[in-house]
Amino acid sequence: MNKTVFLKKPQTLSKKEFTYCPGCHHGIVHRLIAEVIDELGIREKTIVVAPVGCSVFAYEFFDLDGTVAPHGRAPAVATGMKRALPDRIVFTYQGDGDLAAIGTAEIIHAANRGENITTIFINNAIYGMTGGQMAPTSLIGMKTTTTPYGRNSKNDGYPIHVCEMLKNMKGVAYLERLTVSSPQEVIKAKKSIKKAFETQINGLGFSLIEVLSTCPTNWGMTPMEAIKWLKDNMVKEFPLGVFVDKTKGVI
Repeated sequence: MNKTVFLKKPQTLSKKEFTYCPGCHHGIVHRLIAEVIDELGIREKTIVVAPVGCSVFAYEFFDLDGTVAPHGRAPAVATGMKRALPDRIVFTYQGDGDLAAIGTAEIIHAANRGENITTIFINNAIYGMTGGQMAPTSLIGMKTTTTPYGRNSKNDGYPIHVCEMLKNMKGVAYLERLTVSSPQEVIKAKKSIKKAFETQINGLGFSLIEVLSTCPTNWGMTPMEAIKWLKDNMVKEFPLGVFVDKTKGVI
């Protein structure tokens, strides 16, 4: 008797159970990436580069070749891998404390050079792994362990908008900001992540997907409260949408 399979664990995910905090969106994004890699049939030639932060655990959850990069340096490491092994699919998985702080130079120049790599950027507006400090993407007025009275623009500057910063660089081929806060958004996010990987497969240049994510633990909220806060506050500060798409017309 033939069995119909509706849902199964992606081959690209390892057997290790996720250890992320309840309500964290890392696990959702991991699964979407794994499903995309399976569907594209590229698992045997894909390499993941994970830096410091919650994202460092990616190498435990993906059944892929990969490495851990120094804090912020994942795009530089990925660039070296892709240039040495141009037939491989190389992607970085980075948080906002990593990519938009110590790694700002690396992401800007990788994008500007049009390095044919893909970056998955998780923006939860806080340093998740190291105690909830203010991140470059923390919102004005947002309370963190280093801004207990709220982020003040006079003292702390303004939130960094990565997509807006990269959109005018000629080397960028695909750039989008999205969320995974509802089933509909998860479905859309998977299509976008797949498009980013296809951008690399087609040799079009640099691609980045920014995912607005929750961090209930460091935000001091329940998972449901965190989703509402993301929709009511983060989406207003970081508008969703496609910023660059040079894939149109490419088969």
